[in-house]
Amino acid sequence: MPEPMKKSDGKDEKPSSKPEAAENNDSVPVSSPSSEPAGELKDEAPISAPDNSLSESAKETKNSEKEEDEIVTVITPPPAEDKEDELVTSTPLPQPPSDDSRSESAKERKDSVWSLGEAPPDDTDKPEDTPRSTLLIEKPQSGSVIVGGDITFTAKVEAKDLLRKPTIKWLKGKWMDLASKTGKHLQLKETFDRLTKVHTFEMSIIKAKDNYAGNYRCEVTYKDKFDSCSFDLEVQDVPELVPSIDIRSAFKRSGEGQEDAGELDFSGLLKHREIKQEETVPKEDVWEILKNASPQEFERIAFEYGITDLRGMLRRLKRLKREEKKSEAFAKKLESAYQADKGGKIKFIVDLADPTVELKWYKNGQEIRPNPNQKKYVFEERGTQRILVINNCTMADDAAYQVMAGDEKCSTELFVKELPVTITKELEAVKTTVNERIELDCEVSEEGANVKWFKNGVEIPREIRSRYWLKTDGMRHIMVIEDAKKEDTAVYSVMTTGGKSEARVQVDLKPLKILQDLTDQTVRLGKLLVLYCEINPVNVPGRWYKNAQLIQGTDRVKITHRGRSHKLEIENVAVDDMGYYTFVPEGYSMSLNGKVHVIDPPKIHLDSLNYPENTVTVTAGNKLRLEIPVTGQPVPRVVWMKGERVILDTGSRVRAESFPDHSTFTIDVAEREDTGTYKIVLHNEAGEDSAQLKIKVVDIPDPPQAPTVTEIGEDWCSMIWETPLYDGGSPILGYFIERKKKQSSRWMRLNFDVCKEMTFEPKKMIEGVSYEVRVFAVNAIGISKPSEPSKAFVPLAVTSEPSMLVVDEITDSTVTMKWRPPEHIGAAGLDGYIIEYCFEGKDEWIVSNQELIEKTKYTIPGLPSGEKIFVRVKAINAAGASAPRMHPHPILVKEVIERPKIRIPRHLHQTYIRRVGEVVNLLLPFQGKPRPKVSWMANGRPVDPTQVNIRNSETDSILFIRKADRKHSGKYEMTVKVENYEDKATIDIQVVDRPGPPEVVEIKDVWGENVALEWTPPKDNGNAEITGYTIQKADKKTMEWFTIIEHYHRKSTTVSELVIGNEYFFRVFAENMCGLSEEARVTKDSALIVKEGSNYKSPDYQEYDFTEPPKFTHPLVTTIAVAGYNATLNCSVRANPRPKVIWMKNKVVIDKDPRYRMFSNQGVCTLEIRKPCPFDSGMYSCKAINDLGEAQVDCKLEVKGGVTFYELMQKGVPLNLINKFLNKNKGCEPQKESADCCTALRSSNPAFKS
Repeated sequence: MPEPMKKSDGKDEKPSSKPEAAENNDSVPVSSPSSEPAGELKDEAPISAPDNSLSESAKETKNSEKEEDEIVTVITPPPAEDKEDELVTSTPLPQPPSDDSRSESAKERKDSVWSLGEAPPDDTDKPEDTPRSTLLIEKPQSGSVIVGGDITFTAKVEAKDLLRKPTIKWLKGKWMDLASKTGKHLQLKETFDRLTKVHTFEMSIIKAKDNYAGNYRCEVTYKDKFDSCSFDLEVQDVPELVPSIDIRSAFKRSGEGQEDAGELDFSGLLKHREIKQEETVPKEDVWEILKNASPQEFERIAFEYGITDLRGMLRRLKRLKREEKKSEAFAKKLESAYQADKGGKIKFIVDLADPTVELKWYKNGQEIRPNPNQKKYVFEERGTQRILVINNCTMADDAAYQVMAGDEKCSTELFVKELPVTITKELEAVKTTVNERIELDCEVSEEGANVKWFKNGVEIPREIRSRYWLKTDGMRHIMVIEDAKKEDTAVYSVMTTGGKSEARVQVDLKPLKILQDLTDQTVRLGKLLVLYCEINPVNVPGRWYKNAQLIQGTDRVKITHRGRSHKLEIENVAVDDMGYYTFVPEGYSMSLNGKVHVIDPPKIHLDSLNYPENTVTVTAGNKLRLEIPVTGQPVPRVVWMKGERVILDTGSRVRAESFPDHSTFTIDVAEREDTGTYKIVLHNEAGEDSAQLKIKVVDIPDPPQAPTVTEIGEDWCSMIWETPLYDGGSPILGYFIERKKKQSSRWMRLNFDVCKEMTFEPKKMIEGVSYEVRVFAVNAIGISKPSEPSKAFVPLAVTSEPSMLVVDEITDSTVTMKWRPPEHIGAAGLDGYIIEYCFEGKDEWIVSNQELIEKTKYTIPGLPSGEKIFVRVKAINAAGASAPRMHPHPILVKEVIERPKIRIPRHLHQTYIRRVGEVVNLLLPFQGKPRPKVSWMANGRPVDPTQVNIRNSETDSILFIRKADRKHSGKYEMTVKVENYEDKATIDIQVVDRPGPPEVVEIKDVWGENVALEWTPPKDNGNAEITGYTIQKADKKTMEWFTIIEHYHRKSTTVSELVIGNEYFFRVFAENMCGLSEEARVTKDSALIVKEGSNYKSPDYQEYDFTEPPKFTHPLVTTIAVAGYNATLNCSVRANPRPKVIWMKNKVVIDKDPRYRMFSNQGVCTLEIRKPCPFDSGMYSCKAINDLGEAQVDCKLEVKGGVTFYELMQKGVPLNLINKFLNKNKGCEPQKESADCCTALRSSNPAFKS
């Protein structure tokens, strides 16, 4: 079994497994000596102390190998001002002292340390699997610089085949992008040379620091193409002699008060330590010191003894401490590390304290399970020993291993050492000619070994599109070059880890033989030119030259090479293609020559002028100069002509001149006469050519003629005009219109965008004001002069249509229509109306009135009975006729018998009371057709025309009494009769006068200061109810009357507080609604008030019982109300005590309804219905209740009108039909309609107000 050894810091080092990493994280905490964090320590691998058990061969192998990578401690300082100050100091881990070659190995390790960031160094030996295409034509090269110096790295990319700029990245290590680190110490620059079409990218490092050293990489990307290059930077120190080291001063923050303040200068400390080569080896064992020290002192001891990998130190220390703990499962554990050669065998042996315990082996945390099909891992048992054998070790076996025995485990690490690969068969020199196949092969000592091929010391990349084909066949490695070229001559070498072999390849040219030489050719302009030659050997490239200038292939110039033949094809030959052509085979001094002659007939190139239809337009007064390109070989002769006249070059205003490549035609001042067709004629030895050119001189157009106003509105008019007689040689683009008031001189433009039509409607004019308009014509040249103004006109507007057109009356030959005036009349006023009618089924409208009428009612005469007509009305004023108002329905010309109906006014539903001498004037409207016959009766007898005047019309009857008398009182009955139909209405007229005096006034008794009086009602009450009495007294001595009581209702009273000793007379006036009676009744006897001392015996009175049950003294009266107008129901009741009054509708108590208001004042009961509608119709009752009994009166309320009646009126239904409809539905149950609808009827139909 190989002896355990410490792990080397080679490139093939593998990280520890995840379970162990998790375990190692439970290390003793480390305290930092400063308030700032010391940095981030990269956990690369554990560090093992020198082990005396290493074999001498292992030590020699270690000393002979070159250390390419080291364990790196990366310290990240806190952020500073500049980005470049974020550079991280990286320091290689020093080996234990007592090594003589320590300073030299440290210097070698320093060059491989990657310290600009936190990424590990780039693995340059790793084969590149990503396909690349060559983009870099110049790659950055490795270089060195002293500390504080400047260095620049340059990369160039050829942009000949690139459509846009490629993307470049500068990296340090594998992943750190330096674009974010630019600043004071790092600058990136990009330039582009348009002549050579080369992109140049530069990376400049300014004032380099020691930690900038390391491996860098440049990556270029363009679409699917990729190229990269690695290079190294070495920063050399300026040697200084430092006599002593103060670790505290070395750990102070660098650059205090400067730009780099805040960065811990670890590199400065390590720099001093590297220079101090005479440092003696400490006699103490550092691991023994760490085991006995407290965790707070670990960091101080690590820096004192030069240990920078603190995490590795803690893992090592943790394993040492765990080894001291006695294991219960293992009698002997695994060693800390093992080493094996690649392809060799290794054994892991543990000794168990309990052989029965279950044992499991792990590799990097993954359990190793026995597999009988493969012999990689072999598990053996020898007594208490358990052995794991790993056969044929590979680099994949370089890992951390663990063995679990129950709950305990022990760990170790296996380091696989790769033996150097040697070359067993050397490369052989090759000598060949171009276009041949080159094959170089060698053999190595190990199958599948990684080898590198070089050409003149430059590594040959392994790319997909490379000319070099590298393949492997077991231990044999072959490089093949197909189709060898002259530049393939070089020294080729192959390199392995243990050797190198070189061989020279010589590629020579074959002798050249011309099979077909170039010939002179003559070709017409624009044709195909083909130059052809043949040479031997085949596949020899060459270059074409014209007049010693290299010819490059383009879309027009095609260069082809197939075997021995070489061809140059030029499409669309131009004059410039004429010359001497040469073909030079590549690699040979011989050349083939030929001459090309191009002939060109004359040609006029009018298309280059871009004039449509070869027409040139010029504005009058401007200068015209045309340059017509012409071609031809030799130079042709040019002649300009207009008609038969030749234009010479000596003309003053119009002239033509000729030049080798063009001809000019000039007109200094263009005139209208210059318009015409011009001819150009070219002539030379190769032929003749001619062309025609039209010249058009344009000017502003003539003004249009005066516009005509065709139609006038309220604030607008419509106008038209004709096009100008001359459009100026350019199409008319449109017109501008202006207007002004006739009395004003200021014109106002009406349109800012040209009007393309020849009609226009000016708007926003003032009605009644006189205006004029004019027009400007516009073409591409400009605006013409204004036209003559139009005739003055005045904007006037027709009225709006008449409103509310309804049928008023229909007979067998006439129809009477009524309407209302228009809502809007305007400044032109209203002259009258025109009535038109049209028979149903026809389109001809007949004017009924030949002259205008001013009234809003008209009867259309002479209509045939039984026909249906449509009627419309127009309002006429100075502006014309308005829109017609048409009746919506056809009207039947036939008189309809309408039942007579008397519409009694509301105030006549109750007794009509007038005083004697007042005027009685009653108007009772009625309806019916034909005209009803009206008759009046008074108290059952015909009315005496000498006493009462009656006047009848078609719609109403008036009863008139100039001076009313009491004999005119009574019931008047009005009868309206149409044929067999009649309607009656009764009116109660009451003419009242002052009453007479009471009949008898007596003094019933006198006692003390009191007098009892009694009287009887007057014989004549004045045809009205007596409402009260007024009592007066008078002293007999003076006979001056003084009123004692007024408005007294009883017929007896007691007069008190009389003066004792006086004698009094009393009188009484009767009073009704007209006032007091003209005379008073005086007592016949006087009453003497006896003085004191007299004895008065008062009579005995029996108390009168005033209580009585309710009794209605005035009942409710049946009432007809109009919808929308408040209605009241009145009655009077007498009762003692005061009764409770209840109102009912259809035997349902009316309670808390806001539409009803109930009043009771001195026995008069009133029910007010606010804005009734047909739904309020019904039977109403008033009930009075007290303790002695109850009484009830009833009446019927009928509400007419409402929405139904309104809708019928709007549709033009005659009134007799509406009345018939209402009478027919009088017995039906009223439908519920809202009061708002009734209000709408009242507001829209004023006839209901009467």
